[in-house]
Amino acid sequence: MKIAIIHDWLVTYAGAEKVLEQMLEVFPEADLYSVVDFIEENQRDFIKNKNVKTTFIQNLPFARKKYRSYLPLMPLAIEQLDLSNYEIIISSSHAVAKGVITGPDQLHISYVHSPIRYAWDLQHQYLRESNLTSGVKGLLAKYFLHKIRNWDYRTSNGVDIFMSNSSFISRRIWKVYRRESRVLYPPVDVSNFTMKSDKSDYYVTASRMVPYKKIDIIVEAFSKMPDKKLVVIGDGPDFNKIQRVAGQNVKLLGYQPFNVLKKHMQNAKAFVFAAEEDFGITPVEAQACGTPVIAYGKGGALETVNGLETFNQPTGLHFYSQTPEDIINAISKFEENQQLFKAENCRQNALRFSENHFKDEFKKVVETEYKKRNKKI
Repeated sequence: MKIAIIHDWLVTYAGAEKVLEQMLEVFPEADLYSVVDFIEENQRDFIKNKNVKTTFIQNLPFARKKYRSYLPLMPLAIEQLDLSNYEIIISSSHAVAKGVITGPDQLHISYVHSPIRYAWDLQHQYLRESNLTSGVKGLLAKYFLHKIRNWDYRTSNGVDIFMSNSSFISRRIWKVYRRESRVLYPPVDVSNFTMKSDKSDYYVTASRMVPYKKIDIIVEAFSKMPDKKLVVIGDGPDFNKIQRVAGQNVKLLGYQPFNVLKKHMQNAKAFVFAAEEDFGITPVEAQACGTPVIAYGKGGALETVNGLETFNQPTGLHFYSQTPEDIINAISKFEENQQLFKAENCRQNALRFSENHFKDEFKKVVETEYKKRNKKI
């Protein structure tokens, strides 16, 4: 099988790149394509130090730092990739990768982290946070998002098999493309985390500090509960804003290396998570440490955290409004039922999302669909 894997852009090592890494573990001989590739030479292990084939955007002015500004050109760029020599095309897509052009005898499997969020149901949130709700720039942004929605829907017809990273995203795929998808949860390196049953008297949260992560409301909630301790790990543009609302019982550690994050996850009585994520890796990592999760009850957290209301062996609980008051109520409910949350149950739940499980299932889907396609041909 001659295989090409297409990823949106290679600029960092985050959730989508961890999925790509496991795809390359399954198919190490695959050729790799991307809109741009700005991964440093000493950080290329996760793509097996491959020579990535990129688009013309790679060479445009300021592309290294401003590649997102070229989003209007990305549909055109991704369509210029010549994949005609490959039997199997795998796209790892949260933006434009699934829009590559393929032929009728080629198998295109698209693993979708999400349809383009800021063009579909999160458009209005994106426009508000970018101050693009009015004016000439706002009008241009809305026009462009309209055009990219049309392109995104049209190119969904070029995909043979959709895979989604959660049932939540599967519903989003159906909503915007009217296509069924197979759910395969993204890989989490649970083997890197060890369970600890003895817990300390504090809560923890960890995230990049950007608006949609809602770290500010977690900090505000704990600042209203001076008898509860919270440790916050992470940095980002909202750090100073969050620091201003933090009470003395809230400790902001900023960015920390993995071993410090792991230690705090292992020792915390619970991990607090207030974002609406498509999947959300950190709640799974916390459970791998034997730590229960108090999570916003929307998106991927409904699938990764076994809630108090519906499971005999709960691994956490959900709150349903992104407000400090709801978090305060959730903390109170957690402490009233703390004896129900067992470290071993949390760990066992996290194992459902292991890297080995992802690789086995992904390989099975690709090989099965390839055999089906060859029989038809």
